[in-house]
Amino acid sequence: MLLGPVLVLLVLGGAGPASAHAALGSTDPEDGAVLGRAPAHVTLTFSESVGLRDDSFRVLDPGGHRLHTGEAGRADGRSDTARVALPGKLGKGTYTVAWRVVSADSHPVSGAFTFSVGKPSQAAAPVDTGPTEDPLTATLHKIARYLSYLAAALLIGAAAFVALCRPPDPAPLRRPLVAAWWTLLAATLALLVLRAPYEAGTGPSAALDPAALRDTLTTRPGALLLTRLGLLLPVALYLARAARAVRVDRGDRRRGGRPLAAAVGVVLAVGLALTWAAAEHASAGIQVPVAMTSSVLHLLATAVWLGGLVALLVTLRAPRPSPDPAGVVARFSRTAFAAVTVLVVTGVYQSWRGLGSWQALTGSTYGRLLLAKVVLVAVLLAAAAVSRRWTAALMTAPVAVHEPDRVPERIPQPAGGPPPETPKPPPPPGPDTDPGPDTDPGTNTDTDAGPGTDGTSTDTGDAGSGSALRRGLYRSVLVEAVVAAVVLGVTTVLTATPPGRSAEEAARAAAPAGGVLPASVTTIPIEVGGSGRGTVQITLDPGRTGDNAVQAVVFGPDGSLAAVPELRLSFTLPDKDLGPIEAELVDRGGYWSANTVTLPLSGTWTMKTTVRVSEIDQVSETRRIRVER
Repeated sequence: MLLGPVLVLLVLGGAGPASAHAALGSTDPEDGAVLGRAPAHVTLTFSESVGLRDDSFRVLDPGGHRLHTGEAGRADGRSDTARVALPGKLGKGTYTVAWRVVSADSHPVSGAFTFSVGKPSQAAAPVDTGPTEDPLTATLHKIARYLSYLAAALLIGAAAFVALCRPPDPAPLRRPLVAAWWTLLAATLALLVLRAPYEAGTGPSAALDPAALRDTLTTRPGALLLTRLGLLLPVALYLARAARAVRVDRGDRRRGGRPLAAAVGVVLAVGLALTWAAAEHASAGIQVPVAMTSSVLHLLATAVWLGGLVALLVTLRAPRPSPDPAGVVARFSRTAFAAVTVLVVTGVYQSWRGLGSWQALTGSTYGRLLLAKVVLVAVLLAAAAVSRRWTAALMTAPVAVHEPDRVPERIPQPAGGPPPETPKPPPPPGPDTDPGPDTDPGTNTDTDAGPGTDGTSTDTGDAGSGSALRRGLYRSVLVEAVVAAVVLGVTTVLTATPPGRSAEEAARAAAPAGGVLPASVTTIPIEVGGSGRGTVQITLDPGRTGDNAVQAVVFGPDGSLAAVPELRLSFTLPDKDLGPIEAELVDRGGYWSANTVTLPLSGTWTMKTTVRVSEIDQVSETRRIRVER
């Protein structure tokens, strides 16, 4: 039943837009622009709100030296923008802007672009745009995130197992619960101190800076980690009280307090889950309230299932087996089935929201990781189906009666031994007679019979059968737990990967991170009247099918900007007999641009450039450019 909905993920098509991991939408000045005069500010616009850092901007002059800029701020108070003021006088040449911000889902995003004042620099100096990501810091951060997921799943899942599955002796689960609590505490502290170097892209040694830690606590990710630490104290008190409660007699007063205790446990579990949901993909993009609710339910269902699997393993492996293993396993089976149902529903929704398009399923890292997770979840469900068969067999197996402390009663006998026993006829059936299946005229039904009686061999066979079933179930659940740990690992990587829609937005943005794609820039030599040869630099951004922005700059023989009366640009795809498609260029005072020209098909296009260099003279040149899908 559940495998079908899981595979719905493979046929997602026409999904609506979603966004997380902020994508750079535009820059002012535009990437690669050549300006007649220096701008007063540099402004970036993103697809979602972003957090600013002290070093969000690094502006480098043509020689690669860092300029002294103002403090990073907002444009018109909008949270999806970042702006920095430039020095009053900038010389001619090409300037590089390196930027680094934090997405609403707590992941840092960085990039760089260039603009020129007067004319581009003749020779670009080596430029250090700053760190992008320190490998050691990133690795430690990922390990801490994985351990926090793992510990939360075990902590919530084991507690839910005790409350919902009611094992007769929950004492063996005390050690896993304590280990999960301490692991979650240590992982959260590690995430908190690593937050500053993770955002800055620096080494782990920066975590020792008290000022950096203080700044981290003022950010939303830092505040959420601090909230998680604060919740761990009442969680510890709740678990300690619950542990004492299971050791006391379950009287009427005890039963009357169960709803309140259960409500407190649910509130604490939801609070912990919210510290993840509010800091990751669900907190940005479309349908944020629905996405947050779905994320919380998804994490809690994961914990109930996967953490419950570990608790079941511990219960089955306990030195003193439970007197009612079938009942505990049956209750967990029902609980796990409900948890998996919630997982499938919320997982399908979150995948629809994160992918954004059919192509993103196989064309993005997020989509490929999602496919890997789907395959692993399918394997997990197959293992769960095997466990359910073992559970059914254990529930239908005869219950063995074990009385190891019972000593047969010794009855005094006369000297010479007891007189020979005369078989007694069976009593006639009556209203007070219980004709059980073991009642037989030739069977000794005396419960005090010693070894060698009929009941001994039956009990031994039942005990062996139950033990074998428990061993089989243990192995099956162990496979589930191992696969579940791998699923959690893939999930950890998935939550740190830009969703498909966001990656597509970043690739198709008007100013892509890291500069203009090389294939989108074309330089064409032309004759500029009687003054000699010049060039036309044409930027097609992003140089892919669909809408593109076009920018054209004319340079004179000395490399300076040249003003021309008219510049026209058209695109033709000969293989498909398509075109010409005219780009409606507008003179922007130093360069020509068109906000949108649509190239509907991929292939090798012919780009024709016509420059009118005087009132009566013009020159036309063609170039072949490759447009990818």
